Amino acid sequence: MPAGGRPTVRSRRLGAALRRYRLAVKLDQPQAAEVIAAHQTRVSRIETGHVIARPIEIRAMLKAYGVDEPEVREKLEALAKQSNRRGWWLQHAEHLRPDYLDHIALEDDATYIREWQPVLVPGLLQTPAYAEAIITEGPNYVAPERVAQLVKVREGRQAKIEEGGAAYTAILWEAVIAHPLVSVEIHREQLSAILEVGKRKNVTVQVLPFSAGAVAGSTYAFSSFSFESEPTVEAVTMENLRGTSVLEDPEDLAAYANAYDQLRSAALAPDASARLIRSAL
Repeated sequence: MPAGGRPTVRSRRLGAALRRYRLAVKLDQPQAAEVIAAHQTRVSRIETGHVIARPIEIRAMLKAYGVDEPEVREKLEALAKQSNRRGWWLQHAEHLRPDYLDHIALEDDATYIREWQPVLVPGLLQTPAYAEAIITEGPNYVAPERVAQLVKVREGRQAKIEEGGAAYTAILWEAVIAHPLVSVEIHREQLSAILEVGKRKNVTVQVLPFSAGAVAGSTYAFSSFSFESEPTVEAVTMENLRGTSVLEDPEDLAAYANAYDQLRSAALAPDASARLIRSAL
């Protein structure tokens, strides 16, 4: 069972993949249960991520589902092994919501991370001062002793980008650049930091200008994640006042991939975006 008795994003990804392969060959759960000599309940719990499939079960299921690519088997077995792996963020788990832990786990696994942010500077780009101001002045009360902890977690998340562990693209609406939500001093420092991070080979920052019109209102802020060598969207997260929602349904993923393509097409090129940020400075 996943640590803590609740599905992790990795165990859910594993279960969702096995379910897709099962449905593709039109087998039901009782038939899948016969393949691994188990009760239907185990197959159900594997597919929902409440139970982690053993390597021998993964191999048997994939064989029954007609999936014989070694790379698929290796990927799913790796997910099974990693489902209970303790990430750096778990040392802060008592201070963080479970859904936020899921978001961090997706970032940690991702090879491609793409974000759209019409209001705030994304967490992966925030300076400590900006993060502290946003957390302190945000709509949800955060006890003073927790603020430093949350800022430290955001800095930990940024290590993934700093170390080149993922290709990262952020699209920011021009309002994020032009209208400070924090003090002018902190905002200036933040804009300078965005320009510096944008020089990294694995980072692309684009600004969607006001002139783009209604496309900026097409969707709320979201992040998308890919886990392979190609940037196919495999998970999306959206933040709201009550937490972070993780979307994994293929139709949802396709919709957000399309929305991101539209935003990127309407945004300024990276060089032009950098010039706009410098002009704001």
